[in-house]
Amino acid sequence: MTFFQRSRRWITAIALVLLLTVSTTACSTATTEAPAGSMVGYSQLERGNSAKGQEYGDWVVSAAQGLVSDAYVKDNNKLGVVITEEVAPNEVKELSRSLLQGFRKSFPNKDLKVLVFAPDKAPILVADYDSQSGQVEYSTP
Repeated sequence: MTFFQRSRRWITAIALVLLLTVSTTACSTATTEAPAGSMVGYSQLERGNSAKGQEYGDWVVSAAQGLVSDAYVKDNNKLGVVITEEVAPNEVKELSRSLLQGFRKSFPNKDLKVLVFAPDKAPILVADYDSQSGQVEYSTP
């Protein structure tokens, strides 16, 4: 490996670390939560009750490529998703597993819950993640 190739790898690694540091800091600086006991309309809570939750809910819907029609994050530890008719019944558990993995990366070191709802908004599946044990428990409501 030449000096140029090694230098290029180091510069790429340093740039990646700086990019991740800046983007993580920018995403976590402003979280505006509704005051306890206040009445907040649904339009203000469409995707979450914090700025970070709102952003994550928006991202889930856009990244799901037509599998999720709506998503919300409540209290930065509960992710609710409404799936579309494109999701087959045998794919629901795998989809919830994928959503939980991404949710854990965005909201680390927390006990998390993913609630999956049918297109008619009937509850289908609940995935509970215990951060202490690293285990996921699935249940049907």
